[in-house]
Order: sequence, then structure tokens, then C-alpha cells
Amino acid sequence: MTDPATPPAKLVCRHVWKLFGARAAEVLADLGPEADGERLQAAGLVPAVRDVTLSVREGEIFVIMGLSGSGKSTLVRLMSRLIEPTAGEILFNGQNLLTASDREMVEIRRHKMGMVFQHFALLPHLSVLDNVAFPLQVQGVARGLREERARAMVALVGLAGREGAMPRQLSGGQQQRVGIARSLAVEPELWFLDEPFSALDPLIRREMQDEFIRLQSVLRKTIVFITHDFDEAIRLADRIAIMKDGAVVQEGTPEEIVLHPATDYVREFTRSVPRAKVVRVARAMRPPEGAAPGVSVAARASVAEAAALFLDGTTVLAATDDAGGVVGHLHRDDVVRLMLGG
Repeated sequence: MTDPATPPAKLVCRHVWKLFGARAAEVLADLGPEADGERLQAAGLVPAVRDVTLSVREGEIFVIMGLSGSGKSTLVRLMSRLIEPTAGEILFNGQNLLTASDREMVEIRRHKMGMVFQHFALLPHLSVLDNVAFPLQVQGVARGLREERARAMVALVGLAGREGAMPRQLSGGQQQRVGIARSLAVEPELWFLDEPFSALDPLIRREMQDEFIRLQSVLRKTIVFITHDFDEAIRLADRIAIMKDGAVVQEGTPEEIVLHPATDYVREFTRSVPRAKVVRVARAMRPPEGAAPGVSVAARASVAEAAALFLDGTTVLAATDDAGGVVGHLHRDDVVRLMLGG
């Protein structure tokens, strides 16, 4: 039975494979779904994605992570059919994308999907405003309407006043903000981000993560976010899928993956992560009792982020939801026990 509190699936992958090489589909059919990497390689194939089944829920940030060569970027391109799968099903709003025509896929990508990649790919001869408005121009939206929409997106990512600037006049972080604004201009239902912050300096990267969290609190998009950085994953994700050699080896919340690793690979991957960094306030808080404390923290924040608020002698924090309502109380004693390994 479906939990009514669980949002419906926006995107579903069922037994998705991507093998590079001659007669890949025929070889896979002969070997069967239990085919391992060694047998596929012996048949002259390169297994990029192996038998991936997962679902992305509406309104969540779903992070796919793994080391270089794990298959995560290939998987996200399969999800949007920029690359054709060898086998499997990919359902978007219940529609099997593998049965959609090329024309239908172009329309779906133009109107329902947004994409941001590691390289900003801004058009150097266009201003910030025109870069952001470009996908709307491709859609045939009238100039006045597309510029109005573009200005709203530029303001949303914090670049109001820079609409006339050229890409060469912007910092790396500002250029990435333009890329984000451009992808949002079409008001996508599903947003793909493939290592969008990995080319940025650490300080700018942290600022962009903060900005991303702020945008998501406003927009509530369904997001597939690719990264190889576990710190970034646990900071942003509602759920995480960890890939190794083309296969998903564990899927779950950041807390589940760190506290209950499913394999030795995941255990090694997460070994150095402090528990307080992944456990959210929502998990550590108690039901609210009495008057609300004067100091608050977001329920989705990590316990480590909340810990600094106790330094002035505060003993209880109010935990709040995205709308600012109090949903629980976080006690200093509970935080101390957790941070000491309890």
C-alpha cells in the first residue's frame, strides 16, 4: 500500500542498462539480467550502466554519486534520452520515454526538463538576460514575455542589475548562476544537474550550495543531482543512490547510508563522515513541549549546523519547517550525545 505521506514518483527507472559495443542488446539478451561485468567485457562490451532500478519522487533532491567512471553521468543522460538505453524502461509522469518519438522527446526536453552541467556553456556573444531568455526564444515565446520571465529568473538567482553584463564580465560563480537561471526559465518539472559546482573554488562552491538550497525551498522542483563529493551529497540530498561499476549499490537517505552501509564499498566511502554531519535536526528533535524557544533552526539542517547555536548557553532550539512553523524542539544534551558518538 502506498504511504499517503510519500510523494508520487516523477521519474522511474526499471532495469536500465547501457552497454557500449557491437550487438549490445543481443548479447545482453543472451547473457540474461544476471550478466556481470566480467562476462560482458569478455563479450567485447563496455558496461556503463548495469540493471539500475530507482524512482525519483516529486519535489525531492535525489543525488546520484560515485567515483569517476561509476556511470552516474551516463545514467542521467539515459534518464533524458540524450543517450539511448540498451534495455529497460524510463517512465516520466507515467509515460515510457523509450516509446516517445524524437519529436516528442525534443518537446519534453524543451518544456518539461531543465539541465545544468559542469561547464556553464553560456553563449559568449549574448548578455546575461539574453542567455537566460534563449531557451524561451527557441520555444517561440514572444520577446516581451521571454524577457519578463528571464528578468524574474535573474533576480531569483541573485543577479538583479547584471542583466546587461556579458559572460566574460562575470565570475565563475556568477556564470553558474546564469546557467541555473537559464535552465529554470522554461519552468521545468524535472531538473537535471550534473556536477554543476565542481569547477568552482571551495568558497564559491559552498555559496552556490547555499543558493541551491534556498532556491529549492522556494521552487520545490524535482531534482536529479550528480556529484562525486559526499559532503555535497549529504548537504543537499533528500535521498542518495551510490553507484559503483555502473550499478547502484545502495539507495537511501544520507542518514541511512552513513549509519547503515550496505556494502564494504559504501562503508569505506562513508567511514570518515561524522554522524552529526548527516543526521538532520528532524531526526534528532523531540516533540515540542511548552512555549517555543526564541532561537530556531531549520528541521532539514544537519545537527552539526545546529550545534553552533548552543554556544551562547541556549539549551533548546525550535525546529522549523520550510514555512517557519515549529515542528519540534532540539535539545543540547541530545546533540552532545550524538556528536560524541552516541
